[in-house]
Amino acid sequence: MRSRWSDWSDWSDFEQPFALLDELRRRMDRVWSEYEVGREEVPRARYASGLEDEGRSLKLTAVLPGLSEKDIKLTANQDGLTVEAERKTEVPEGYSVHRRERPSLRFARSWTLPCPVDVEKITAKMTNGILTVELPKVPEAQPRQISVRAG
Repeated sequence: MRSRWSDWSDWSDFEQPFALLDELRRRMDRVWSEYEVGREEVPRARYASGLEDEGRSLKLTAVLPGLSEKDIKLTANQDGLTVEAERKTEVPEGYSVHRRERPSLRFARSWTLPCPVDVEKITAKMTNGILTVELPKVPEAQPRQISVRAG
């Protein structure tokens, strides 16, 4: 006859909540390991963006929350556009950081344009964290209206 204490199934019921807590701890450690205290950069940021063809121009819209126009640098040529952004978190002199939930940020993203654009006429504006860039097409790349004759 087996004693109650030698039956392992009873012990597994006792250990189950601790196994769940261990799994939760492992998952939380994995999440927080990406955001170390005092770290200067966050993991590569992915921001929502869209590039639309509006006929005579292309329009790029990028959602960049927490950034201002002074944080953004745009570079363009006929074939591509690059957006670079950097936000530095500065600590006043004489103070130290105990916890940083909004760390410094640096990222860059490039788009290959589907047609040549007139670099001299590109305009950009930043409104409430949304960057809008108008990229006028060169005349050769703009759509032309073709009239149809009766035959």
